[in-house]
Amino acid sequence: MSLHVPVLVEETLRMLHPQPGQVWVDATLGGGGYTRRLAESVGPKGQVVAVDRDPQAVHAAERWVAEGRLPIRLAVANFADLPEILGQVVMDQVDGIVMDLGLSTDQLADNDRGFSFRAEGPLDLRFDPTAGEPAFRLLDRLGERHLADLIFRFGEERYSRRIAKRIVETRQSKPIRRASELADIVQRALPATTSRPRIHPATRTFQALRIAVNDELKWLEIALRRLPGCLGQGGKIAVISFHSLEDRLVKHAFREDMRLEVMTRKPIRSSPSETAENPRSRSARLRVARRQAEEVNTI
Repeated sequence: MSLHVPVLVEETLRMLHPQPGQVWVDATLGGGGYTRRLAESVGPKGQVVAVDRDPQAVHAAERWVAEGRLPIRLAVANFADLPEILGQVVMDQVDGIVMDLGLSTDQLADNDRGFSFRAEGPLDLRFDPTAGEPAFRLLDRLGERHLADLIFRFGEERYSRRIAKRIVETRQSKPIRRASELADIVQRALPATTSRPRIHPATRTFQALRIAVNDELKWLEIALRRLPGCLGQGGKIAVISFHSLEDRLVKHAFREDMRLEVMTRKPIRSSPSETAENPRSRSARLRVARRQAEEVNTI
């Protein structure tokens, strides 16, 4: 059973308003929170297509989908490949798409993936463990300057050079292999402060490495160009992001795509009650857009 609690669910469903018989896509299956709610909304005559890059997320969902006989199709895939996935199930356009870009609680709880700062397993950080290189390999091979630039660019970490210097010094005597080791290195690299930080000191560094090993921003940019074409007229796309790099891409993509009408002038944030119950929702930002009717040229 999934440990993950999806954020901004009620706000998202209120904006999207899925109806019985419609076809929807959950482009980031994760623990299945959005997929279940969409399946409830579309009913037995509708359908939900749910995809995820993480094979473990899809395999975990296969059981409860089968047991509930839910109208859900599952696929291990990158959300940027959604047009091809829909083509395989003989479907050109859908009524809506949801993308929750956050890390799932199930991934954080898996000690062998390295997503948690306390994880004693390998510092992997890949969504798909069968593709690309793990984060500890990245730490092995990058030079100090390149590493500092990566942490600053993808983590927006002001102390990136201090952190990179400490990482390089540490690996000269002992390779960095565990998430807990990296978290400790980062914490010791930062200047002492009397105030208690709002987030863990290693948060931005882990974010930077995770974005790098998964090419997250590249695939998000590609998806934001391709996915509006999967929407039927009036179809909606909702994206929940968790840091400014993602949100900036979504905001500009929605505004600049002539096929879309922006429905959220400003991002929708979690309520105080949701933030109190689920602190992870504090940084969540929801943006929604709608596919406009295509203009018809007349002579």
